[in-house]
Amino acid sequence: MTGEHTTQNTQNAEGAGGNRAGGDRLRPGTAATPLRTGLHLRGRRGSVTLEGSTAVPVVWGLLEEPLRHGRLAAFREGLEPGSAVRTAVDTLLARLADHDLLLPAPPAAHPDPAVAQWIDATAARPADAAALLATARAQVLARDPASPPAAAAVRALAAGGVPVTLTPDPDLPPGRVLLTVRGTGPDRTVAAGQVGATGYATAPGSAAQARADAAALETRLTHAAHAAHAADAADAADAADAADAADGAAAPRPGRPPGTLAALLAGAAAHRLLCAAAGLPDPATEADDPRLLPGIPAVLLADARPARADHHSWLGPERIDADRRVRLAPPAGLAEALRRITALGERRCGPLPAPLPGDLPQLPVPLATCTLPGPATGHATTPRTLTGGGPRLDLARLELFCRAAELLLGNTAFTVGADPGHARGRALRHAAARRLAAAPHRRTPMDPARWSGHPQLRHWWTTLTGRLAVPARLEVHRAAPHAQAYRAVVHRTPPGPGHGPGPLLGEAVEATPGDAAAFAALAAVTTACTPAAGAPDAPPPPSGGAAAPLAAAGVPTAAWEDPGWTGGWLADLAGREEALQDTLHRLYGAGPAPTPPPPESAPDPGLAGLLRSFGLTVLHTAGEAR
Repeated sequence: MTGEHTTQNTQNAEGAGGNRAGGDRLRPGTAATPLRTGLHLRGRRGSVTLEGSTAVPVVWGLLEEPLRHGRLAAFREGLEPGSAVRTAVDTLLARLADHDLLLPAPPAAHPDPAVAQWIDATAARPADAAALLATARAQVLARDPASPPAAAAVRALAAGGVPVTLTPDPDLPPGRVLLTVRGTGPDRTVAAGQVGATGYATAPGSAAQARADAAALETRLTHAAHAAHAADAADAADAADAADAADGAAAPRPGRPPGTLAALLAGAAAHRLLCAAAGLPDPATEADDPRLLPGIPAVLLADARPARADHHSWLGPERIDADRRVRLAPPAGLAEALRRITALGERRCGPLPAPLPGDLPQLPVPLATCTLPGPATGHATTPRTLTGGGPRLDLARLELFCRAAELLLGNTAFTVGADPGHARGRALRHAAARRLAAAPHRRTPMDPARWSGHPQLRHWWTTLTGRLAVPARLEVHRAAPHAQAYRAVVHRTPPGPGHGPGPLLGEAVEATPGDAAAFAALAAVTTACTPAAGAPDAPPPPSGGAAAPLAAAGVPTAAWEDPGWTGGWLADLAGREEALQDTLHRLYGAGPAPTPPPPESAPDPGLAGLLRSFGLTVLHTAGEAR
């Protein structure tokens, strides 16, 4: 019998018998669907499919009624030991126990049957969870105890079988409630509130952490609401005028949430708090959402129009509790790095701008864009839009995120990367480009025959000068005699003779002249395409193949993927990256070093600390990259 499952936090049975190793009854709420040669079960915490024989649904037909009513022991005693039926029953029971679908016969000891059933359906050890919940006492704080959010929070906690007291707190803003539970362990608090038509429920924590998280979330949600309102204010005004003319009445106040949102938020907050009190997994972890980052607390965000609620990985600026000071390991590959920057750039609660394609054209080069707030870039009111390109959209998004984070750090002496190697590669390329640009006439350009045959160069150069019809000149220089490092630059050809080199369109520093020329041509194509997208036409600093090891990690390359294919080219670049970094390090000094984080027990404030918490790397790179 084989099984395919998506169950989390499973428990293994101790032996094939299944009657005592896994329990005597089925978890409440488990639904079963017989298949032609198997059985599919769906429980509170996951699902499992067992297949292999037409006897499986037959055996389940015998087992289901005793399992659901706790009479398994008596049923098994009626089966002849060693018989085929007894063996099949014990095998099926063992598989159910493997996937945490069996419980001991007595139900959880709780006076409320509904609460007892919830504990049985959720807890790995129902008796322990019921004992913890029996000692719990809850308190709800609200500015107005008669407000709908406060009343809904009291009802939700009382439905969980916990005594509740309702206390006014004039320091809380209207609409925010704090739910606290006290028991045998430390006090746990969850905050819930609303900003316009969007509500939130924080992760359980101390009262100070919940208050800080709530304040930070409300600030960010307010900023996101204002930004969204400003983006489509004209359309909203036109729609409101049309609605008023059609209905002959004033339109409802935009963003005013219905009463059901308050009940949803209070119920979600109470659920998270009761799970914390009973030692159960946080509800945010039960959906197996691939967007959530393991180890990072999650906040629930709910919208009134359209009705929607989901969890998002989130760390506030004040990381008071020990579990908020997490520091993830560096991402193992490009996909994991993109998951983290997506979490950091969530449109409502993310602290950084999200690099997305938006409505930009994706041909001839993939483009991404993001908008930085004005104060972070030195403008009080005017935001700044960044646009970047890359061989692929995922690489363009990663590079753009790193550039945006560096600008938001407020100091050009910082370099951000997805992992230490990526950050170091970006920093060393920037330092090399600055040094080489300071003495442009001291080196003779290389013979084009050394690099003109590179397939990626041919593609991007043809795109630039042919498809886009940009008059340009490409030169490649060796960084130093006998060094395996090269700088390529692309300048727009001036309109006539005697004008000197035209504006810089792109540059790159790589381990081979062909790679450098290809990345410089790619950067020039990006520069040529961004003005049409409404973006600044200043070429970005060279990034080149710094992300190649991330992109190639764990990605098999087919035998026919030569450097003419992006995957094959990235694999080749990844193989040369370490040697290139060593060469640039030797040529241009000691190189960048990570900014020292504080001890594990101390807070790591600011944007740099937040990036490190998500496993990203922040390097301190002085003006001369020493």
